[in-house]
Amino acid sequence: MEEKAKTKKPFYKRWWVWVIVVILLIGIFGPEGNTDNSTDDSQTTAQSQTTTTEPTDTEPADTQQTEQTAAPVEEPEEPADTMTMGQKNALGTALDYLDYTAFSRSGLISQLEFEGYSTEDATFAVDNCGADWKEQAALCAQNYLDYTSFSRQGLIDQLVFEGFTQEQAEYGVTAVGY
Repeated sequence: MEEKAKTKKPFYKRWWVWVIVVILLIGIFGPEGNTDNSTDDSQTTAQSQTTTTEPTDTEPADTQQTEQTAAPVEEPEEPADTMTMGQKNALGTALDYLDYTAFSRSGLISQLEFEGYSTEDATFAVDNCGADWKEQAALCAQNYLDYTSFSRQGLIDQLVFEGFTQEQAEYGVTAVGY
């Protein structure tokens, strides 16, 4: 009897622990897919509010570049009735990510692909989310500076590594005061 007590399985090797973990993961990640469908209209409204406020945030930094980036942001989205379910969901997920943190265009496409969206749906969502990629570079630069110190060139290089173009990276670094 003493031998059985000594060879007791660790708790993480028991089947019921993994069942609990799976249930918790489904509970955490499962509702996100449902909220994307039900809040599509509110996300579109939030997006239109975001696009109207973004140019005012960049006006003091460089008015000429704001005018250049404002035109793509104001382009109307494809009507919701012509989007596929995958495109709608990818767009909702893209907007959720952009509300959470800054992304480069290619970085957001990669993240959506990682989430399981097709390359076509991810690209559609990123192209129609209304993001100002220069502003995203500035937000990303500020996030890095909040975390650690960078030289100007080091920060530009990091932003380029993240997927921003050289122009976007330089804009972002300049926008945060470098």
